[in-house]
Amino acid sequence: MESVVNMTSGILPDAPFWRGKRVLLTGHTGFKGAWLALWLQRMGAQVTGLALAPATQPALFDLACVAQGMDSQLADIRDAAAVATVVRAAQPEVVLHLAAQALVRPGYAAPLETFATNVMGTAHLLDALRGQPSVRVAVVVTTDKVYRNREWVYPYREDDPLGGHDPYSASKAAAELVAASYRDSFLAVQGVAVATARAGNVIGGGDWAQDRLLPDAVRAWQQGATLHIRHPQATRPWQHVLEPLAAYLRLAEVLWQHPQRAGAYNFGPLPHEAATVKNVVEMASMAYKSSAVSYQNNSVNPHEAHWLALETAHARSTLCVQPRWPLATAVARTLAWYRAQQQGADTLALCYADIDAYIDPLAQP
Repeated sequence: MESVVNMTSGILPDAPFWRGKRVLLTGHTGFKGAWLALWLQRMGAQVTGLALAPATQPALFDLACVAQGMDSQLADIRDAAAVATVVRAAQPEVVLHLAAQALVRPGYAAPLETFATNVMGTAHLLDALRGQPSVRVAVVVTTDKVYRNREWVYPYREDDPLGGHDPYSASKAAAELVAASYRDSFLAVQGVAVATARAGNVIGGGDWAQDRLLPDAVRAWQQGATLHIRHPQATRPWQHVLEPLAAYLRLAEVLWQHPQRAGAYNFGPLPHEAATVKNVVEMASMAYKSSAVSYQNNSVNPHEAHWLALETAHARSTLCVQPRWPLATAVARTLAWYRAQQQGADTLALCYADIDAYIDPLAQP
């Protein structure tokens, strides 16, 4: 793989690059999408969002008044005509595709909806970009779970086989193939650089989804209840939500200048920093005086990968993307966010404070 830079500090998103850029962001009402919309707004981008209404109550999108700084279009990514209408109206220069059914267990409960959203939704968006002269870059966000997981201890690389045991993972692996096909068949010759971004488990304030570790912990502990853990020894490449978002932005910037670098990229912590669910729970419980935990027998739960880590050398060398916050910092900032928000702090201010701290290399949790 081509080596472009060799820096240890990493490169942050370039605010002047984004100032005035027309950006189409799908999934902007979700957890990651709302954070990314706020970051883009703060850098001066002209953001159009395409998503369903927020799926949780409360929702970061509502509490942080994300819609006030952008053109928020509520539409279903499964509706090809609606997607095409939004794309034509937005005339985007950069497309960041985050809209998805993003959870493993709901994928088991509604597999057809999961495949329709993650596979055909991606196809609808990329097809709508055909013939759109404004578009230069499209970043399709998938997941670390796209790989054929053989429970090996080595981290997966971008050229390892794709797979997916459960419907969510399989649908995201299929989305990778859809993105590659549209890039090779249509969009590359049109001058659109299409890349896929594979990131791991993210944490951060403002996530209220079910079946996510820290949101489940916060819900339980705020009520004085016990947190029940299904897979305490499951190992994941955990990272704060701002880490992959910074990587997506940086990837788009590089593709704007160097479209030949389009392809697949892993984003996450260094492989040796992958941690078990139990490790993360122990870090989180240190922030709460009352934080009871029950570790369960996972044999009665649907299949989930036990070990999963990503090799991120390609992103580090090609994009100069480096993790900035170690896991302990990410967990501490996440729990501090939830505690402050519960105590009445302004949600938007909390998000901007985390973004500012992430940009500042001297920031402390």
